[in-house]
Order: sequence, then structure tokens, then C-alpha cells
Amino acid sequence: MAPHGKAIASPYTRKNNFSKPPRLSSDSLQRTISDISFELSKEGIDLELPPVSEVEDARCECCGMCEECTPEYIDKVRNKFSGKWICGLCAEAVKEEVEKNGGNREEALSSHMSACVRFNKFGRAYPVLFQAEAMREMLKKSKSEGRGVRTKSISPRDKGAVQKKGGIARSSSCIPAITREIADLTIAN
Repeated sequence: MAPHGKAIASPYTRKNNFSKPPRLSSDSLQRTISDISFELSKEGIDLELPPVSEVEDARCECCGMCEECTPEYIDKVRNKFSGKWICGLCAEAVKEEVEKNGGNREEALSSHMSACVRFNKFGRAYPVLFQAEAMREMLKKSKSEGRGVRTKSISPRDKGAVQKKGGIARSSSCIPAITREIADLTIAN
């Protein structure tokens, strides 16, 4: 039985009995448009929009990224950042730097700009060396702040180390047990 209660004569024949939608006349469409415009004029809605100002390409003075902005927006950003135009991402980085250094926007901006210049010159050409340099700077900073690079071990094997009472000491390593299990798995396969 077919979906509409009709029997199918043959599985290979198909007959579409769909009716086409009625065609709208252009008169009714024109009348609808004029009715809407008449209603709008009756309410006295002012549809005058302010003129759209042209957009300009603005290049970030930190990272070099280009954005399309209106002249008003460019002036607003320049007033905020000492006459320099910076993109939104750099503006957020400067804002974070301002919070870190205690509110000096000039110092935060110059710090961020120098980091961007250094990255653009060195980091893009040699990314691995740039990462190594950053790690070296972090280690220098942690040493200068009094934090040692390595922490003291509390292993019972350390001679001369005073062990705290109540601490948990490691009695043996779990590496031999893991190695045995892996060896057993490779032999079984």
C-alpha cells in the first residue's frame, strides 16, 4: 500500500501529481510595498541615516597587523595610546601589562612594543631559538627572585639530608615493575 492509500501499479513507474504553487501577480506585490511605505510615512519615522564614513587601512605599530577602521576609531585609539595606533589584541596585552606594573600606560606600551619588535626580528625567523631565549630569561628571572632552579630532594638516599618526621618517603621505584609488564606484553604478542 502506498503512503496515501493508493496502490502502486509498478515499482519502476513514478508519477508526480504535485500542483505548482500559484503565481503571484506583480500588481499585488507593488500594492504591498506601497502600503508599507504609506504606513511608515504616516507614523512619521525619520529614515535618514548618518553618512557612512570611508574606512581606511590602519597598521598596528606593535605587531604590524592591518585592519580596516573608520578615521574616528583610529583617532580614538591614537588618543588612548599616546598617538600610536595599535590593534585590539595588542591593546589587550598593554591593558594586562598596565595591571601588572601598577597603572603606568606609557611604560606598559613601550614594554609591549619592544617585545613585539624583538619577536618580529628574531622570533619569526628562528622560532626555536626564540623559545630557548625565553626559557633562559625565565630561569634568570627566577634566580634573581631568590627561587632556586632546582628544589631540594627528600629522598632517603641523599646523605646528609635531614628527613622530616611524618613525611612520606619512597621505598623503591616502580620502573622495574612497569618494564616487566611491557616485556610480558611484547612476548605474548
